[in-house]
Amino acid sequence: MFIPFLYELRAREVPVGATEAVALAKALEAGLHEQSLDGFYHVARSILIHSERHLDDFDQAFLKTFRGVEVEAKKLKDELFDWVKEARQNLPELTDEERAMLEELDPETLERMFQERMEEQKGKHRGGNHWIGTEGTSPFGNSGKAARQGIRVGGAGKGRSAIKTADARLYAGYRQDLTLDVRQMQLALRKLRTFARVGGEEELDLDGTIEATAKNAGELEVVVRPPRRPNTRVILMMDVGGSMDPFAHLCSRLFSATKKSTHFKELRTYYFHNCVYGRVYETERFTDPIRVTDLLHECGPHYKLIMVGDALMAPYELMSPGGSIHWESDGERAEGIVWLMRLQKHFRRSIWLNPEPQKYWMGNTIENIASVFDMFPLTLDGLGESMTHLMKSK
Repeated sequence: MFIPFLYELRAREVPVGATEAVALAKALEAGLHEQSLDGFYHVARSILIHSERHLDDFDQAFLKTFRGVEVEAKKLKDELFDWVKEARQNLPELTDEERAMLEELDPETLERMFQERMEEQKGKHRGGNHWIGTEGTSPFGNSGKAARQGIRVGGAGKGRSAIKTADARLYAGYRQDLTLDVRQMQLALRKLRTFARVGGEEELDLDGTIEATAKNAGELEVVVRPPRRPNTRVILMMDVGGSMDPFAHLCSRLFSATKKSTHFKELRTYYFHNCVYGRVYETERFTDPIRVTDLLHECGPHYKLIMVGDALMAPYELMSPGGSIHWESDGERAEGIVWLMRLQKHFRRSIWLNPEPQKYWMGNTIENIASVFDMFPLTLDGLGESMTHLMKSK
């Protein structure tokens, strides 16, 4: 019955297919949904949704497919509860023999007996010691005097409504054009993890030990290996000031997320304004300049370069020899676009993250810089795609 729900998800471009359908069917067969729509909602969401950007689509599809289902179920539940709430007084006392018999029942036996009587019983029952009812001594029902072990029917429910949960649409804000917070940035930056085996010290190779022990008929055989250490080296260059002021908070979050990352072997951070002109700086106040030529000599092509900026400036700053040009000590001079091309050519993998909305990327200097660097928007999708791009082999 959940097949229409899967088609509704696919209609909303949520990537679900046969693998997810089979996994969901197995979860339902195992009873992980606890026979409730609320349980189905949470189980289905955990199995079918692989990215938080699709959470809102899931809720909308769930509402369209299952709205109204709980109404019919509630009618039956209300009839049962109204009946058991009627019992109040004149309750018979248990005999010592009846109490002793009931106290011997274990939870598994009680559950089995309850299911059998649910199938056999055809109507309401008040009093007595067998059927599910009220004012009796049966271990099943409400308002009776059974022993402490039993199954209570009626009372306040403790579950939440799946329809209300979906209708709240707590995740409606997750969109592919949404800019990121620090946590989301950190998760995206984790894609840059690479490890290498280094050093002479040894550590336990758990997988190797298990495999060797299995091949050795179960007799323990310990396997060790050189320790694995992070091997990712990153250079982060960020544009500050001027047209970047509206994005200062966003870029601060990116800087914070990068600094908090613990999976880099080395992280270098530098600043520039509008474009790189022969020098970058170790502080946002443009103190402690570093010559680009020196940086290229120190950092090999295996470093991953991340440029951050809106790429917006006057055309002469980027292209004209009469613009913002810095003379090198050897007499060489170069335009901004040339310095960017040198950076891009030196490093095997480089990207440009742009906080400016993509609809403004055409017809200005952004278009020129995007012809040099692979440019990605500084959004949820953009950062994820850019990290994947950086990890590709060239």
